[in-house]
Amino acid sequence: MLLPRMRFSSPAVGTGPRSLVRRTAIAASALLITGTLAASAHAEPATPDLPAELITAITRDLKISPKDYLQRADLAQQVAAFAATAQRQYPEVFAGAWLDETGKAVIGLAPGTGAEDARKAAQDAGFSVKDVSKSESVLRSEKNAFQKWLEDQPADVSKAVLGVAIDTVNNSIAVRAAEAGLPLPGFVDPARVIVMPVPPTGSEELDVQQAAAIAGEAPGVKAAGDGYASVAGRMSLRCSLGFNGTDGAGNVVNITAGHCNPNIPATGGANSPSVHEILAGDRVGPQIGTFQKSVLGNQDYSIVSVNDNARDAFSNNLVRVPNAAPIAVTGVAIPVVGAPVCKSGSRTGFSCGVVNAIDQTVQVGDRLLTQSFSANICALPGDSGGPIVTGTLALGISSASSVADYPICEIPNLIGLLTGNAPQLFAQPVSVVLSDNPGLRVRT
Repeated sequence: MLLPRMRFSSPAVGTGPRSLVRRTAIAASALLITGTLAASAHAEPATPDLPAELITAITRDLKISPKDYLQRADLAQQVAAFAATAQRQYPEVFAGAWLDETGKAVIGLAPGTGAEDARKAAQDAGFSVKDVSKSESVLRSEKNAFQKWLEDQPADVSKAVLGVAIDTVNNSIAVRAAEAGLPLPGFVDPARVIVMPVPPTGSEELDVQQAAAIAGEAPGVKAAGDGYASVAGRMSLRCSLGFNGTDGAGNVVNITAGHCNPNIPATGGANSPSVHEILAGDRVGPQIGTFQKSVLGNQDYSIVSVNDNARDAFSNNLVRVPNAAPIAVTGVAIPVVGAPVCKSGSRTGFSCGVVNAIDQTVQVGDRLLTQSFSANICALPGDSGGPIVTGTLALGISSASSVADYPICEIPNLIGLLTGNAPQLFAQPVSVVLSDNPGLRVRT
């Protein structure tokens, strides 16, 4: 079932220039399942050898060349490495790092101790510097103060506030609200209040016919982005496979979404939900794995243990649209504001966008998805659990969408062009999943 709404409510780093911030206003939200079934290297990227379907998505959605896409993705990871060091070395002045709309790396710096050293370090790294008034730590304090203020407000105000985020690019906090004219504390810039409509709700319950397993049959190659069915008793859900990998014991696994598991309490036991191929006519086919671990709350991921007869099918580092040529994953990336990203899903295929917020908390129904990132990409039910890449690096797992109740992406994409409220895809960073599961690896 699609959950009724998502609330964006805590640390986010930047959403781009003012026009981008308005496009990142969160509207509707929903899990991306279809219900019951019928390490980065920083060398200069080479001339791209990408599948035609991905090149089409890059040029259509990002309006840049495939080579620019790879170069910007690589630059974003250099920015991520610089930011990790700058946050420790220059905490009083560091004010965030991002790629601007032209793909250039920018480091924000506020006045204070270490400013000149930080400036020299950024310039020596080849990055531009933007002078701002507030450090990242000051912005975080303002966000925390706003959240404390909100706790003491009457229900009609608190319910109308859909979230607050640190907007690094504009060096401010941004408040999302369901209506205009709310009483807000004096340190909130009225220009940074983004009004959005109450999100719609929808249902994704369908009937399916289950096929009998074919004894001894080994599946064909399974890549990230291919569809699968998860089954628990009479309930089955359709999702997309995430990145192939291995666990700490060397077992073959797939990393997908937590909410794709239809019975999380049974996970890992004798009755753990199973993962199946999807056959023609949206029928549930032979079993290919079992849910080994599922986390759904502050994070949203599952680790699927692949059956012995399917090990060879999952022993690859590929991402693709079903029946199309694949991308070979070459490493794991960290989300960076402004970085170009592309998702693969079994329903909507390849589509691309730009990361517009990181390290944020998103309310999905009655749970908070923390440490998530978002990008202006359309995704629909069935895409959930699928891979998000930047360049050829594994970045995230598709989790929730602002437009999951639309039948096709063309409609919300057109609305986004007319209103500035682009579709938003919220994702679980792969790097967080790996850090929480020592020994887990993405195949490269």
